[in-house]
Amino acid sequence: MLSRFMSGSIRNLEREYSCTVRLLDDTEYTCTIQRDAKGQYLFDLICHHLNLLEKDYFGIRYVDPDKQRHWLEVTKSIAKQMKCQPPFTMCLRVKFYPPEPAALKEEITRYLVFLQIKRDLYHGRLLCKTSDAAMLAAHILQAEIGDYDPGKHPEGYSSKFQFFPKHSERLERRIADLHKTELIGQTPETSERNFLQKAQMLETYGVDPHPCKDVSGNPAFLAFTPFGFVVLQGNKRVHFLKWTEVTKLKFEAKTFNVYANQKEIILTYFAPTPEACKHLWKCGVENQAFYKLEKSSQVRTVSSSNLFFKGSRFRYSGRVAKEVMEQSSKIKREPPEIHRSGLVPSRSCPSITHGPRLTSVPRTRRRAVHISIMEGLESLRDSAHSTPVRSVSHGESFMPRSRSQATDGSEGTAVISDEAYSPSDSVLPTPVADHSMEQAVSRQINGAPCSIEEEKESEAGTPMRGEGGDFGDGRSAQEGAGGDLSLSEVEQVNKFVLSVLRLLLVTIGLLFVLLLLLIILTESDLDIAFLRDIRQTPEFEQFHYEYFCPLRRWFACKLRWVGGLLINK
Repeated sequence: MLSRFMSGSIRNLEREYSCTVRLLDDTEYTCTIQRDAKGQYLFDLICHHLNLLEKDYFGIRYVDPDKQRHWLEVTKSIAKQMKCQPPFTMCLRVKFYPPEPAALKEEITRYLVFLQIKRDLYHGRLLCKTSDAAMLAAHILQAEIGDYDPGKHPEGYSSKFQFFPKHSERLERRIADLHKTELIGQTPETSERNFLQKAQMLETYGVDPHPCKDVSGNPAFLAFTPFGFVVLQGNKRVHFLKWTEVTKLKFEAKTFNVYANQKEIILTYFAPTPEACKHLWKCGVENQAFYKLEKSSQVRTVSSSNLFFKGSRFRYSGRVAKEVMEQSSKIKREPPEIHRSGLVPSRSCPSITHGPRLTSVPRTRRRAVHISIMEGLESLRDSAHSTPVRSVSHGESFMPRSRSQATDGSEGTAVISDEAYSPSDSVLPTPVADHSMEQAVSRQINGAPCSIEEEKESEAGTPMRGEGGDFGDGRSAQEGAGGDLSLSEVEQVNKFVLSVLRLLLVTIGLLFVLLLLLIILTESDLDIAFLRDIRQTPEFEQFHYEYFCPLRRWFACKLRWVGGLLINK
């Protein structure tokens, strides 16, 4: 509450804000925006900086102080959407994955999608069989370092790259063999295109997982892909609905419902928090509109509830997929120059020259991380509040799936991995523990990837504890839990009161409209039996002569006076 109060007071004082956007190649773009600037202004600045025309596939993501992820809405003010103090920090990410990324018109667009999918591969969101994994990694090598050169690339050079959460020496050797033999002579553009063609055929292509629980309390991941709605549970894809089969998406509090063709609820899941459920619903509404509709003129405002006076309302603003592809086909310009990262260290795939960098941890937090590690890694490793990082055994854990199989329908279950689908905690749109930073560093030291630090999405735009007095450093976990519980109860009461007030206002408005309509009908010349009976009553005659006629004369006088003024001018 204190941070929101302070941020509100700062907005009243400052006319300009500093805003930093982390791009897909891990570089940063910093600009100054006006206090009333909308999201579209910032998004256009980024696209102009990147010389990007096919921009409808991308979006700007930020994280609020509660570590809940959001997509920046282009039609709303940036300052009103951000719940933290300036300067603001955000990330550019692929929001709508192209159904055929290799067929995109411009090379710059394909390169940015390539960077996003490479990031998905590294963070465990994109699963594939071993042979496909080796080929994808070999394409990344070819695109970033070029042809194999014995003088520059010593034995075991592929092990210096981190393509996946974990991989075996056997897989590393396979990656190096493919890079040495099958990909020689390919340009970066060709390797990236081949990488995209391979990635789009995978089962989890385009998956941005949302953690939920089913009606039995079992954990699951919900996702929206270019082809439909997907539910991943355990090591299987338990549900798949094409966009043509999904009719409505609804939510109330933590409950998320999916309706099929007959307008019946066929799937119900529970998000960790109401905010996470609302984010899930808005993502579903946007993806359904983008991939399902023929024209953007067909987009309608949707409600999260079946009652018109209750729930949230949201409308997708933007072009749909078919319009984007039609517009892309009309692009005629010289291909813009692309500045590829090359050997520059990347958080998604550390370079062979520099390797993984612990110094990517912000300086303000590096000292605290070091102290916590020295005090005891075991306590962090065994902490019940940490979020487990996906651990993949790359021997036979990748199961083959083709795109044709992926779009067959929802009958049956499709095995996608020998182990449970559990992406790294950087993708979680739900609040995580405060010490997840230290936990992530301890995992990196013990051989696993440091997903939160490498991705930097879980802390983008989130004020750090200890960097000011916004959050109490001395609060215990029990106090925090009690505060959250009381806050949720207050929010529920507020929502109920707002619903009652909304219903009351709607009722009063309808009664007022009906009264005006009745007066107009009775004062008209319509000769209808029930209107004739009303006109003959004493009450109506009194109302007509004492109130309506004087009011009508007063309005007529005012109109003549205004008309005379206009004529004289």
